[in-house]
Amino acid sequence: MTDREPFRTRIKVRHYELDTLGHLNHAVYHSYGEVSRLEVFEAAGDGNLREARLAPVLLESNIVYRRELRAGDVVDVTCDASFGEGKVFWMTSRIIKLDGTLSAEIKCTLGLMDLEKRKLVPDPRGHFERAGVDLKVLSTSE
Repeated sequence: MTDREPFRTRIKVRHYELDTLGHLNHAVYHSYGEVSRLEVFEAAGDGNLREARLAPVLLESNIVYRRELRAGDVVDVTCDASFGEGKVFWMTSRIIKLDGTLSAEIKCTLGLMDLEKRKLVPDPRGHFERAGVDLKVLSTSE
């Protein structure tokens, strides 16, 4: 376990993102997770990945809703990667109101795609490392 905090992106809930019940539309929670994933990859320095014709791809996403979000709420969306063996890695995002209330948790399975072959590459962590991506930004376990 680490004392480091995961990467965070701050987002304000906008009126047009609400559903007919007056709370954040379910699909927008996934969009917030995607915003955080894109931001963490940029912050970690993924430019060399693009030059190597590699890109992270989302394979699976699961969300657990905890508390509703309403217009004007401000949230921090965390993003934290974990790596294992094989071609996939995982990212967990937590959508947290500024008062500390957990609104949702998103768990995703991702891979690193070779954009020429259109196939996942083995050992995504190793590819990130060789491309100079800062693994400490991506993952609190690094």
